[in-house]
Amino acid sequence: MQRSNAHVIVLGNEKGGSGKSTTAIHLAVHLLYEGFRVATIDADSRQHTLTTYVRNRREWSSAHGLSVPHSTHFHLPQGRGDSREKNADMEFEMFRQAVAEVERDVDYLIVDTPGFDTHLTRIAHSLADTLITPLNDSLIDLDVIAKVEPDSGTLIELGHYTRLVQRSRRERLAIDGRTIDWLMVRNRISTLNSRNTRLVRTGLENVADRVGCRVADGIAERVIFRSLFPIGMTVFDPLDEDALGGAPTMSHIGARQEYRLLLDALNLSGKRRSEAQPAQRGQRVLAGTV
Repeated sequence: MQRSNAHVIVLGNEKGGSGKSTTAIHLAVHLLYEGFRVATIDADSRQHTLTTYVRNRREWSSAHGLSVPHSTHFHLPQGRGDSREKNADMEFEMFRQAVAEVERDVDYLIVDTPGFDTHLTRIAHSLADTLITPLNDSLIDLDVIAKVEPDSGTLIELGHYTRLVQRSRRERLAIDGRTIDWLMVRNRISTLNSRNTRLVRTGLENVADRVGCRVADGIAERVIFRSLFPIGMTVFDPLDEDALGGAPTMSHIGARQEYRLLLDALNLSGKRRSEAQPAQRGQRVLAGTV
């Protein structure tokens, strides 16, 4: 595939439940409020969590008369062909069409990938300008990134997902001579400085030194996200009862601050905002109904 003019942000990790979709929608909404043109692609044709979040947002805001921004969204449905190879070809073609439709019309293209290795996952990674890998702050989730010595966190060998990213970086370098800015984000961080937390942090820092990526603290375990998902709202939306369906809490305010710190760590401030572009309120769907 040819490179897009948009700045491509890919959410990737081969471990499910790490917070990819939640991070994707929050990043998209933040950029929309900043006045950027944003498109989102849900490449997880099985679980389509991001698409469900987007649908919830549309329905809640419409039912309650809320003026909130929406990204141009594409949902890639699962291929229903006679073979795995044919399904992969169908999904790739839908992905290609989605990128081609918006690549020159948006500032940011955010792609949420499935929690397993597919041909489409590898293609999406190779297109990334920025790759965000959320992972839960546990040794179980660290295993896809690297195997570490259990007493010291010393790197033993790189994990299969890290090797996938390395291949994607080589492919991207061959395409246009640029590399992928890879940020690993520690989510669900415990407030206790446990041995597990120290080992995960040390292990990720050792991986970062080896492969040339960055590590950032992400979002703590917060109940606020369980209430935001069904209504499609984010911590960047208005802090009022009409938008939230109830009064905001300290958890909501804390999560907003954590996401702001994460966004600062992405170093996206150099991206130019399109002139005279209001926050988007429309939505396009490549296939399926959102």
